[in-house]
Amino acid sequence: MRALLARVPFEGGRANLTACVLGLLSALALPPLHVIPVLFLTIPGLLRLIDGAGGGRRGVMAAGRRGFWFGFGLHLVGLYWITEAILLESSRYWWFVPLAVPALSMLLALFIAVPCAAARAVAPGWRRVAFLAGAWVLCDLARQFIGTGFPWNPLGSVWAIPGAMGDVMIQPAAWVGTPGLTLATVLLAGLPSLGWRGSAAACVALAAWAAAGAARLREPDGPGQGIDVVLVQGNVAQGQKWDRTVAEAAFRRHLALSAQGVAAAGARPSVVVWPETASAPFLLQSDVAAREAIAQAIAPARGAIIGTLTFTSGLPSSDPANEPFNSMVAMRKDGSIAGLYDKWHLVPFGEYAPTWVPLAIQIVPGHFGFGKGPSTLRLPDVPAFGGLICYEAIFPGQVADEADRPDWLVNITNDAWFGNSTGPRQHLAAARLRAVEEGLPLMRAANTGITAGFDARGRELGRLAMGVAGELTLALPPARPVTSFAHLGLAIPGLLAFTAMAAGIRGRRQAWLCF
Repeated sequence: MRALLARVPFEGGRANLTACVLGLLSALALPPLHVIPVLFLTIPGLLRLIDGAGGGRRGVMAAGRRGFWFGFGLHLVGLYWITEAILLESSRYWWFVPLAVPALSMLLALFIAVPCAAARAVAPGWRRVAFLAGAWVLCDLARQFIGTGFPWNPLGSVWAIPGAMGDVMIQPAAWVGTPGLTLATVLLAGLPSLGWRGSAAACVALAAWAAAGAARLREPDGPGQGIDVVLVQGNVAQGQKWDRTVAEAAFRRHLALSAQGVAAAGARPSVVVWPETASAPFLLQSDVAAREAIAQAIAPARGAIIGTLTFTSGLPSSDPANEPFNSMVAMRKDGSIAGLYDKWHLVPFGEYAPTWVPLAIQIVPGHFGFGKGPSTLRLPDVPAFGGLICYEAIFPGQVADEADRPDWLVNITNDAWFGNSTGPRQHLAAARLRAVEEGLPLMRAANTGITAGFDARGRELGRLAMGVAGELTLALPPARPVTSFAHLGLAIPGLLAFTAMAAGIRGRRQAWLCF
């Protein structure tokens, strides 16, 4: 490893280009590819570039630039799928197609540039590795809150490998969250830069990680929650979603699939889940006839959970105070509404135009209102559930009302915007991690896929592939006791990150004089 790292160029444009290439390669570790071994080459390569950045303020700036180009390459590949959404409005925003992903990648690259610059002021060796990992996680936490937040593709998500291996490796998320997995990932991937002893330590740590995950999976589960969940995937193309004729046909398709899923449940109690905005153009808040049609289709299910649009006054109007909301309706079996949940993490440019961006670009016309935050909804004879609408599933520590803890999570989404790309698969991996973090089963209904269910340990119960219409009927598994991460949230990885940084700077205060 050291002989290979010795070939990494130290200076000038070649170093920046090398950093970018290392970032591009690192994206191979992200879902859905999960080529994790590449990180054990690219992170040591990044550390080598930081080591060779020189001394003083100039060295700090050089390390920051190299971190920036690493981050740019990582996000350029990891987020290419965003272009799919812009192409749906290419007649208006054709000029933005070559700019959107590079511009976003540059913004996100700053959150890697900062820890790399700061790490240059720390002594090389294990101290620099520890400090970089801690600072990396703190910056990851920051990008969850700056602006409206965009914590997409944290390095901790690389462990959400489909199947048994991923089940084992994601279990520590219940204790430290996905940000804690990111901290461990950067630490472990950086250890080979320390030579054979570092590589050996990484192997031992990985073995211990796997052993802890396997032990948690062996813990017994309680009985299920006594109800089946019918997940409906209508498979409506995004470009046709708001065409009235297509929408009416799609509504009838959802009705038919719901009836089919309830029939599959047989005599077992059931509840039906439709994807985000699946009722369009029927506004369930005010459309009694549409609710009655759903009630007839789902009988004898105990209710339905459906994505729809709602308005402050109940009906659309020209009044600017009458805001639309991207909502989830909890509908009783008689068609009446038991509760509403409004999306509160809105998608920049998709659901509102950020005031902090000078360009007035919005892929979806209009401006949605912001909901009030995580909440728990209830239907008669249905376990209490927490709602997550689309984008909200990527925010660790912000998905459930811990003061009114639900028994399961419902994630409804419309990933049709992003086609058959890596985007929906990365989104699915994020939702799976939320189940482990919270210790709650999660059921996910996606318009064009991937519809899936996970138990409270993140084990997949079943799925519907992308691009097909169908229903998936799954027994709702039990919830786990409150996890450490659900109880303390982001404070845990935050404290771990500060601890790693403190270990890196201990006894080296003079190095910070370069700032």
